[in-house]
Amino acid sequence: MRKSEFARAVEDEFGEAYGRVLIRDLVIQSLGDRTADQAIAQGESPRDVWLALCEAEGVPVSRRHGVGLPEPTS
Repeated sequence: MRKSEFARAVEDEFGEAYGRVLIRDLVIQSLGDRTADQAIAQGESPRDVWLALCEAEGVPVSRRHGVGLPEPTS
């Protein structure tokens, strides 16, 4: 997962405004008590951060995988 895919997944799942608040302010224990923004800035994989965010926010497993990918062009 790329950073752009992470951003798209966050917006799709949580909405633009709430998604920004989550990645900026929510401290996630499984990320070493860092926010998603901090973890990515410090080199964590966007995919690992996405999965940690989903776990922290109770996103069903069925909505965790394959999200954030751009729509295929015809």
